[in-house]
Amino acid sequence: MITRRGLLTGGAVTAAGALAGCASDTSARTLDVGSLVREVATGSRTEPFYGLHQAGVATEPQAHAVFIGFDLRPGTRKEALVRLLKLLTDDAARLTQGRPALADTEPELAANPARLTCTFGFGPGLFDAAGADSPVQPLPRFATDRLDKRWSGGDLLVQVCADDNVTVAHAVRMIVKDARSFARVRWTQRGFRSATRRNLMGQIEGTGNATDLDRAVWIGQGPLAGGTTLVLRRIRMALETWDAVDRTAREFTIGRRLDNGAPLTGVAERDEPDFAAKNRLGFPVISEYAHIRRAHVADPALRLLRRPYNYDDGLSPEGEPDAGLLFASYQADIDRQFVPIQRMLAEGDLLNEWITTIGSAVFAIPPGCAEGGWIGESLLS
Repeated sequence: MITRRGLLTGGAVTAAGALAGCASDTSARTLDVGSLVREVATGSRTEPFYGLHQAGVATEPQAHAVFIGFDLRPGTRKEALVRLLKLLTDDAARLTQGRPALADTEPELAANPARLTCTFGFGPGLFDAAGADSPVQPLPRFATDRLDKRWSGGDLLVQVCADDNVTVAHAVRMIVKDARSFARVRWTQRGFRSATRRNLMGQIEGTGNATDLDRAVWIGQGPLAGGTTLVLRRIRMALETWDAVDRTAREFTIGRRLDNGAPLTGVAERDEPDFAAKNRLGFPVISEYAHIRRAHVADPALRLLRRPYNYDDGLSPEGEPDAGLLFASYQADIDRQFVPIQRMLAEGDLLNEWITTIGSAVFAIPPGCAEGGWIGESLLS
């Protein structure tokens, strides 16, 4: 991902060339180099809103994200939900293309879309309100969970992402204003990430991500066809004690080198870990309790699409950070894909010494919609 900082430090022509080479089929356009550079620098790039899938899942992750969990107001039923979703769909369709929402009192703030995406998810409570069976259920309780209600659950999710934080803030305000008559905010979780993909522990995130999206991420049939599911976990990091661990122990815990993300048995980030390799004493080079071994999935169809964001909510009076990871995982089937991996991690991941899951929520992510349609139409019509 090319950021404004990367453009300024790496050279405009180089950045433009990199963008031209990685542009997706859905967002490609004919531009000369100067126009492309101006697009990046001004934040005028857009992601498509309409289509088979909602944007914000397979989209190249943006620099900033806000996840908003809503609880429906008592008495909200299917007819009201349809009105709400039509209204939110219209908001998102306009804002993501650099146009103000209806009755937008700050329309100038919408002119800088900065690859804005608005992604909607439905929790079990929304399906109950609509009188429908929910395709998702809360996760089982894992031994390492220390869940806080203020970061868990929710009937409706709106995930707002963009490369400009002002753009994100404006879109959030518009969405919350229009949802206010139907739902109240349960929680708001703000995250950020950089082009390095490093989390606050220094690890590179996203290695080994799902690449076969048709099998691992997108649901192929039924009312959710073209959609997926989201597990959002708020993971607090004990950064003070992690800082006290030497580099060798950190790499042993993860099973990867911190400098380039390579497995301890390889030289480059994308090298496949060799879990059979032994050291000169006959012990596994990658410990059986190393994070990458516990999280390893051999079958590409069972891998997760991880789209995590860092969070940093300030310091305690003693100067200890309230910081960690907003772990957003997309998969076609939570029970077949996410739950087995999380059980393996909870049972014996060395990293558990320094991380604690304090929030958890699950959502069905409906398919996208055609122009003139609305998100959730296949589920609630």
